Amino acid sequence: MKELLKIFLFCIAPSVLLALDNGLALTPPMGWLSWERFTCNTDCKNDPDNCISEKLYMEMADRMVADGYKDAGYEYINVDDCWMDMNRDSYNRLKPDPVRFSSGIKALADYVHSKGLKLGIYTDCGNKTCAGYPGSLGYFDVDAKTFAEWGIDMLKVDGCYAEPTVMDDLYPQITTALNQSGRPIVFSCSWPAYQVGAGIDPDYTAIAKHCNLWRNFDDIEDSWESVLSIVDFYAAHQDELVSAAGPGHWNDPDMILGGNFGLSYDEAKAQLALWAIMASPLLMSNDLRSIEPKFKELLLNKDVIAVNQDSLGIMGKRIYNVSLYIILIIVSQIAEIY
Repeated sequence: MKELLKIFLFCIAPSVLLALDNGLALTPPMGWLSWERFTCNTDCKNDPDNCISEKLYMEMADRMVADGYKDAGYEYINVDDCWMDMNRDSYNRLKPDPVRFSSGIKALADYVHSKGLKLGIYTDCGNKTCAGYPGSLGYFDVDAKTFAEWGIDMLKVDGCYAEPTVMDDLYPQITTALNQSGRPIVFSCSWPAYQVGAGIDPDYTAIAKHCNLWRNFDDIEDSWESVLSIVDFYAAHQDELVSAAGPGHWNDPDMILGGNFGLSYDEAKAQLALWAIMASPLLMSNDLRSIEPKFKELLLNKDVIAVNQDSLGIMGKRIYNVSLYIILIIVSQIAEIY
């Protein structure tokens, strides 16, 4: 009997370790992400209020709570690229920039958790991040355990400096490392985005087994033209994208821009409504410390958020193609009703 049990456990263990089954992101994640608004600003000497530093993320956490975002469902404060030191420590662990994150990432996570929020962080599946900081290639296990020890709640893994042709192998290795890290961590990957850019058709069935959310297309820019290009991509590929989406695994068309510089109020309403309908993650990238009241009210709209957070997790589809200008008017009117 013992031998049979050993054989049984051996047979099931690979599937348990290889598939992502963390029970997380049962509705699209909501929160705040630094990249689009603050990019890789590391000049804390001349721009201390807007550089990538623990101060920035702590202040955004404060605003998330004080201004009602947390109560509306936004819960993640997500660090993006440029948080690292240029070298790993003597144990091959990633470490934060010692000046901009002088308290350490564990202390930042503790602060964010004390507010009832969750902390996300960034790495890359290649040997460098997109901004040239150390990547995780060759260190997936070490980095997953480090993030778990720090108390990280979401991990975004980019794909710069990695070949799209090997991502079908690389990203599942990260899934395994996260499964073995001892902490449930939402896994946000860029797997299909790089493959689409390389002319490869992503295997969304496999991706949905290994990632909680995934970027599909180009990085969003602070313009209506960028928003429309993403919507056009989603509409053109909606059949395969809709079939891949659902509780625990979501298509990610990138950040919400409302309150930033590039979108008018009506365009921001349209983007939020479209992202809600598409069951997309709602990760704002703006400055919550100075956002105009009308954009704040928009982003806190409980009815639009309710559409996005529906427990069935059904991604909406385009059923009729008309002028983009007409779409903007119609979606803005829908948002106005809410």
